[in-house]
Amino acid sequence: MRHVFEARHRARRRLPGLLVPLRGREFRLLWMGMSTSLIGDGILLVALAWQVYALSGAPAAMSVVGFALSLPQVATLLFGGVISDRFDRRKIMLGTDLVRGTVLVALAVLSLSGLVQVWHIVALVAVYGAASGFFGPAFDSLVPTLVDRDDLVQANALDQFVRPTALQMAGPSLGGVLIATGGSGLAFAVDAATFAISATCLLLMNPRRAPEASDAADSPEGSVWEEFKAGMRYVRGNVWLWGTFVAASFAYLLFIGPTEVLLPFVVKNELHGTAGDLGLVLASGGVGAVAAALIVGQRGVPREYMRFIYVTWTLATLAVAGYGLASSSWHLAIACALVNGLEAAGTIAWATAKQRLVPQELMGRVSSVDWFISIALVPLSYAMAAPVAHAIGVRNTLLGAGVLGAAVTFAFLYLPGMRSPRRLVTVTT
Repeated sequence: MRHVFEARHRARRRLPGLLVPLRGREFRLLWMGMSTSLIGDGILLVALAWQVYALSGAPAAMSVVGFALSLPQVATLLFGGVISDRFDRRKIMLGTDLVRGTVLVALAVLSLSGLVQVWHIVALVAVYGAASGFFGPAFDSLVPTLVDRDDLVQANALDQFVRPTALQMAGPSLGGVLIATGGSGLAFAVDAATFAISATCLLLMNPRRAPEASDAADSPEGSVWEEFKAGMRYVRGNVWLWGTFVAASFAYLLFIGPTEVLLPFVVKNELHGTAGDLGLVLASGGVGAVAAALIVGQRGVPREYMRFIYVTWTLATLAVAGYGLASSSWHLAIACALVNGLEAAGTIAWATAKQRLVPQELMGRVSSVDWFISIALVPLSYAMAAPVAHAIGVRNTLLGAGVLGAAVTFAFLYLPGMRSPRRLVTVTT
């Protein structure tokens, strides 16, 4: 046994830190599928905005689409968390991939035929958002069952490396090319194909490699409502959890809607850029996040990890103000790199803390509460973005979102008990 351990340890040391979790076949398949579908999500970021602004040049239309996408996701998250603790998480993710892929096929057909209207997009993205509410908790709770505990920092760093590389670099860049070649309809079609690839990877995974998920599926201990209440009791008993959820909720209220709605408007209508320019801006955010993932994955995070999380997230939110000050696409690109790089660094530490501190049997429910509270006000953020921008101006809205969001985020670091779990887990390398 000792020889086996030493062999694994030597193999682990030969791999760069970020690649260590890829030793496991199941995690490799999950990673491959996720990477592919994230490229599709990056395509969607550009294609959806470009299609909506082509149909209606006003930010109000994009606000409605963002509201329709986010509200159903919020509505299904808590139920999705309980379901992910009771049933096979892989199958839950597979189902959501199939639903979202079907939505994108419908969008592609409507767009390529020239029949698409804003109300079509609103209705279809609502279905997409509802399915997404089941995916996040299932994914978050599946990862710790596929990766050794000692490799969680590297697994989360790899996630934050792949996510921006695909979602903000490869995806938007490819989206700009596809839109220039065949319009938004072609981009939607390619996005649908990425979900088919992701679903195939999930089918190839062996669910027996995730015993905790199988056990939960085979022997549920109580009703859905009882299990939900157990998860909520755990969250209420830990300030570092519910405090961070609430902090994220207010920060997202302030900057998610303005960023998602107004950034494409600034590129297209104020700077007179192209879909490629928007792709470049989003891709620069990916560069920043990738750099952060490489650094944190190799070096780890400080022992005072809650302070690290909040300082990086505060600076990331403050950088949103740079969108309001930018006078060129390159200025937007620099601000986007800072926003996403700092956000990724804090997210790696946050995900690792949850995975090490939260009991595995509660992980799906805690993750769903995290998602639910964090994005609960995002629909309102989308709904308010256009009216606020009309009242005070697009640039002032972005500037205020960054400054106010940063102030709110940093204030929560000093909530009594927020830094109490720092001695329970060591995440330094």
